[in-house]
Amino acid sequence: MSSEQVNSPQPSAAETSNSPSTNSQVPVESDPVVREQVKKRRTFAIISHPDAGKTTLTEKLLLYSGYLNVAGSVRARKNQRAVTSDWMAMERERGISITSTVLNINFQGFQINLLDTPGHQDFSEDTYRTLTAADCAVMVIDAAKGIEAQTEKLFKVCALRKIPILTFINKMDRPGREPLQLLGEIEEVLGIGAAPLNWPIGSGTDFQGVYDRLKKQVNLFEPVAHGSLMVPTKVETLDAESSALDPDLRKKLRDEIELLDGAGASFDRDKFLRAEVTPVFFGSALTNFGIEPFLSAFLELSPPPGARDSDKGPIPADRSQFAGFIFKIQANMDPRHRDRIAFVRVCSGRFVRDMSVQHVQSGESIRISRSHRLFANNRESMDEAYPGDIIGIVNPGGFHLGDTLCEGKPFQYKGMPQFSPEHFAILSCNETLRRKQFVKGIDQLVEEGAIQILNDPNAFRKEPILAAVGQLQFEVVQYRLEAEYGAKTSIQKLPYSLARWVEGTPEDLEALQLPTSAMKTLDRENHVVALFGGKWELEYCMKQNPKLEFKTVR
Repeated sequence: MSSEQVNSPQPSAAETSNSPSTNSQVPVESDPVVREQVKKRRTFAIISHPDAGKTTLTEKLLLYSGYLNVAGSVRARKNQRAVTSDWMAMERERGISITSTVLNINFQGFQINLLDTPGHQDFSEDTYRTLTAADCAVMVIDAAKGIEAQTEKLFKVCALRKIPILTFINKMDRPGREPLQLLGEIEEVLGIGAAPLNWPIGSGTDFQGVYDRLKKQVNLFEPVAHGSLMVPTKVETLDAESSALDPDLRKKLRDEIELLDGAGASFDRDKFLRAEVTPVFFGSALTNFGIEPFLSAFLELSPPPGARDSDKGPIPADRSQFAGFIFKIQANMDPRHRDRIAFVRVCSGRFVRDMSVQHVQSGESIRISRSHRLFANNRESMDEAYPGDIIGIVNPGGFHLGDTLCEGKPFQYKGMPQFSPEHFAILSCNETLRRKQFVKGIDQLVEEGAIQILNDPNAFRKEPILAAVGQLQFEVVQYRLEAEYGAKTSIQKLPYSLARWVEGTPEDLEALQLPTSAMKTLDRENHVVALFGGKWELEYCMKQNPKLEFKTVR
């Protein structure tokens, strides 16, 4: 790989995607101040299979960007060693990420908006929604396990949206697969080119550092007493005679670099921005080996915010008027406030506190007087924001996932899909006196998108039917109803594993014929949802109702 190939100037995402589009039906007057701010923004999500090290990597990025004195501890908060991004009590008890988190960081002149997503497949809907707010993604892979099921699924979501992906192969300090084997698996399983921009020096207990292929430098790391501290790094050339690097490792590294360079593989930033190739980095989030080189490369390679599609055409990021969309709603992040926060991804223009915007879905003008900068479940007042930034605004109750807020001529950004659930149960309130809190809690959890609620129109008692993508979502709902609303519940599983939204004319819907083992329900918007015990029942029903459509996504 030649330096000319790697470092040749490429147009930035802002230059290629922020220019006004002649197809847009919305005024797109450019604002130079907004354009300069766009160049400083990086908004990305981290995706991985559970236990690949995603949350650990998030903590270490915070450590190296100066937001933590010790990984796992928010700066200036003594004796707090819980993971910053996992703020919910249940997350800390179980050691898993349940809800997406926004972390807002200033580093080396950049405004970084980090979206930490749940890795567990039971919470994948939250991850899918969060990815709509990201401009790129960091994919974390376990060096021993390679591409795992949830990683592959989340990668496909990114690929559908053409989100550029950087890859961090983690846990190089443990026994694992050969680097070349991991690169081959990325290309074969995910169907994307893999371009290693650094290379591991040793592996397992022999892992000592990485070789930077762009700068042609050896970065040797000195272990520290605890992985929560930044590691000292010694930089030298490959040819330097140094006693710090074992001679056998030096020879092996030289042979591997010659093999890579001889293969003629080069990194093309245009292909990266088109999501055709992923730059690959090696390291260990636990020991901090390779974190600093990765973070520096990320800032250089990742794209700034670009144009976003809408029902009126592409809307450039440097447009003078503000616009954004709601990708997440979260209740009770702070027990002291007990409010609902709508997470808004700023997509164009400049947001200013106390400004009036149009809520496109309702047609109402709304003054945003309470806006917050978010850092996990902590918040502070935010007076202005630019494309790429995430702002939290207090939800008065009229906001929904996917809603657009904008100035000027109204338009709508592309909506968010609702996925077909696979687990169903009847949820009952155990205490009649807590019924009001139970109903309020359910309403707010549905508003967040944590669960879906269905109703049996023929049932005598209108207990809600919980519908979820993953089984663990039921446990989260029960936990939060008791912890946040004081409502203890019981749950009765239902024997269904498939759901389909049924669409057609009112006459055809009225004539819907279902197998006796299936069930007709209505969602919150009174759309018909049919529940089936298995694939055979669904296929039989489709044959019996040829005029109707059975959809997995709404």
